Amino acid sequence: MKSLSVVVPCYNSEEYLAHCLESLLKGGQQLEIIIVNDGSRDRTAEIADEFQRRFPQIIKVIHQQNGGHGMAINAGLKEAKGDYVKIVDSDDWVDEGALKAVLQLIDHLAESGGVDMIINNYVYEKVGARNKKSINYSATLPVDRVFSWKEVNLPVGKYLLMHALIYRRQVLEDCQLKLPAHTFYVDNLYAFEPLPYVKRMYYLNVDFYRYFIGREDQSVNEKNMIARIDQQLFVNQRMVDFYSDLQGLSEDQQKYMRQYIEIITSVSSVMLLKDGSPESLTKKAELWSYIAQKNRTLYQLMRKSFIGYSVNLPGRTGRFTVIGVYRVLQKIYGFN
Repeated sequence: MKSLSVVVPCYNSEEYLAHCLESLLKGGQQLEIIIVNDGSRDRTAEIADEFQRRFPQIIKVIHQQNGGHGMAINAGLKEAKGDYVKIVDSDDWVDEGALKAVLQLIDHLAESGGVDMIINNYVYEKVGARNKKSINYSATLPVDRVFSWKEVNLPVGKYLLMHALIYRRQVLEDCQLKLPAHTFYVDNLYAFEPLPYVKRMYYLNVDFYRYFIGREDQSVNEKNMIARIDQQLFVNQRMVDFYSDLQGLSEDQQKYMRQYIEIITSVSSVMLLKDGSPESLTKKAELWSYIAQKNRTLYQLMRKSFIGYSVNLPGRTGRFTVIGVYRVLQKIYGFN
């Protein structure tokens, strides 16, 4: 049995894939690496097959027709056999020392029944940036011990991205996660929908994941986000729907998941405000109206929050104010 399954979704990744895989291979036989070639049209398939030939006990390659990032993750999860699962995008990589610490932790936790989710730091490897921004949770999460949702108290603007998460495989099986095809921003669904099945967590304070960011073709580039705003809104609304249908969550779990929706809704709102067209302003109003109709309590709590209040300030002055707040959070947390 492998300790950790790493799913590597790829699309036209010939420039990055080898670097990603070489960083992962430092984990040795404890790892299962599942490369999912999502219909690439460059040399990605050839590179993946060569790595599988060289490391047949560690690497498995899946070739599929292009279905988008979510479908590639779905395919990898279906094949995963390790005790825990990590998603590593093909243009990112992991730190060797941190990887070994993660694997040692998994072995240690096995003696006490394991946990549902391991949290680690990630580093923005931003193009052109001399100083790399590490997203560290040591000030807000218990370090080096098992904890529950009662001890999760993240500040405004800070939440657990996919890059920070390692799930117990059983959690993903229990939640029956299925990400949508041909949709950007499904990372948020991956980091959100399994949470009701997470009870025991462990934060390992290491800079594990190296998140390569800042290329013009990336989905999180602001221009691309505005161009693909309908996909962002689709994910946003799916999160609202999912949360609204939940029952039996602890108050602390509800609070964190609500804050996550606030963040995603604020991103949607800010992108629409930055575009500023009448169509975009209408979409923003429709988004908030949708939330109000789907879950009145959620809507009221969000509107009273700092973020909810800020993105709904009226007029042009309000628009410039909220964009300014967004820029401040962007500088603090280093996102694109």
